[in-house]
Amino acid sequence: MPSQLLQRKSIDKLIADAATPGHQLRKSLGPWSLTALGIGAIIGTGIFVLTGTAAAGEVLEVHSLLKAPLLEVVLHGAKAIGTAGRPGAGPGIALSFLLVAIACALAGLCYAELASMIPIAGSAYTYSYATLGEIIAWIIGWDLILEYAVSNMAVAVGFSAYINSLLEGFGLHLPASISQPVFNDSLERTGSYFNVPGFLIVMILTVILVIGIRESAGANNLMVGVKITAILIFIVAASRFIHVSNWKPFMPNGWQGVLTGGAIVFFTYIGFDSVSTAAEECKNPQKDVPFGIIASLIICATLYITVALVLTGAQHWQTLRNAAPVANALMALGMPNVMKWVTIGALTGMISSMLVFQLGQARVWFAMSRDGLLPEVFSRVHARFLTPHISTWVAGFAVAIPAGLFDIGTLADLSNIGTLFAFVLVSLGVLILRRTEPQRRRSFRTPWVPAVPILSIVACIILMASLPLETWGRFIVWLIIGLCIYAAYSRKHSEFGSSPRTMTDAGALSQNAHMVR
Repeated sequence: MPSQLLQRKSIDKLIADAATPGHQLRKSLGPWSLTALGIGAIIGTGIFVLTGTAAAGEVLEVHSLLKAPLLEVVLHGAKAIGTAGRPGAGPGIALSFLLVAIACALAGLCYAELASMIPIAGSAYTYSYATLGEIIAWIIGWDLILEYAVSNMAVAVGFSAYINSLLEGFGLHLPASISQPVFNDSLERTGSYFNVPGFLIVMILTVILVIGIRESAGANNLMVGVKITAILIFIVAASRFIHVSNWKPFMPNGWQGVLTGGAIVFFTYIGFDSVSTAAEECKNPQKDVPFGIIASLIICATLYITVALVLTGAQHWQTLRNAAPVANALMALGMPNVMKWVTIGALTGMISSMLVFQLGQARVWFAMSRDGLLPEVFSRVHARFLTPHISTWVAGFAVAIPAGLFDIGTLADLSNIGTLFAFVLVSLGVLILRRTEPQRRRSFRTPWVPAVPILSIVACIILMASLPLETWGRFIVWLIIGLCIYAAYSRKHSEFGSSPRTMTDAGALSQNAHMVR
């Protein structure tokens, strides 16, 4: 048992399993489709909301010790309870976005190296199986399922509100009885029967994902084009109202405000990791996946910084502390038509991020099933569409039904902690493989190793510590449930558990035939 927990699956075996008949996915994605997947996942409504929030600052009502950030509890104990203010970055929010982009690039570079070495579906789950062993791979796979599912549940619930906002512009309105979850975040009845728009959008995306990866990528490309167009319309229209005086002082609360703004906007960048989940469906994954990860980060960082500069230049940063800072700024500037475009951009941003995250979730189910950690049925591939159709349907219903019933916005931090945990393990994986398999061919090499992976790990741990104590509690409970499932099923059915002699530890493989400088 202990030896099985730490058994690693060799990279060569992972690649060989991906070529097994009946488990092969269609390879149709190129570098720009992958880049669009990254943009689709990264840019959602955050660019229109958190940009203003982080610039103006916010007041956090902390009603209990559990809602206080873990780091604050460790440093200040019970003093963490109360009202905590976050100073605004002001126009310096543009620097916040730049610093966060650099921090995310550290993890992105680590993802790019592992993706070039292990071009297999599963992302951090697969990389962990090759570097840290079966039990860690199970934990991160179970964690990724939670990350993608909770994130999309929250977005699907918000989708209904944006649909209503858009329809009201045309004098229409959906009844609350079919456009709100049945239960609020306190599990009290809302009077609604079901959140129909939230359920339907997830199921529509599920159908697209089942039909094919080419069709899914095409739909995502279209939505990415729409939301980038909406962002550019805002930039061009609002830039006419920029007053340089609004940028003075550029950092009204100094570096403290800039760093606090960075903590608020960090999670707007999360999503680039989902590019690696589609590695197995790329024509040339060794080169295209690193390109997609890095290019999507660069493009999104440029858009974020530009929107931040235009918004704080057109409106004084102190006026942006509200639930819809960009929309309200446009109304104040007398541009209601541009505001409609922003609403459309936000709506398509939500849909494209759901599409990419549903794709990623299904690929994690698929990869774990192919390794025996989940039932074999989840790794079946559709004979015609060459997609993991059963995993996709299950992932769709697992998100759509809870989105129709519950408002789980308060659980959204679970996706953040899960993502950061994945970043830590991927960065650690680069360090391990550089030591255990230094001669293996790498189409992309993370620069300045070990500095970049170590800095990535430190930055992620600090950000994880900034999340509330209750988020940590929920995260631990989810992992305990996962470990129970592993002990009851996965341990016995994994390749190591069922036929341990057929597998070899990655560190013990003969690498001469497969390793080229």
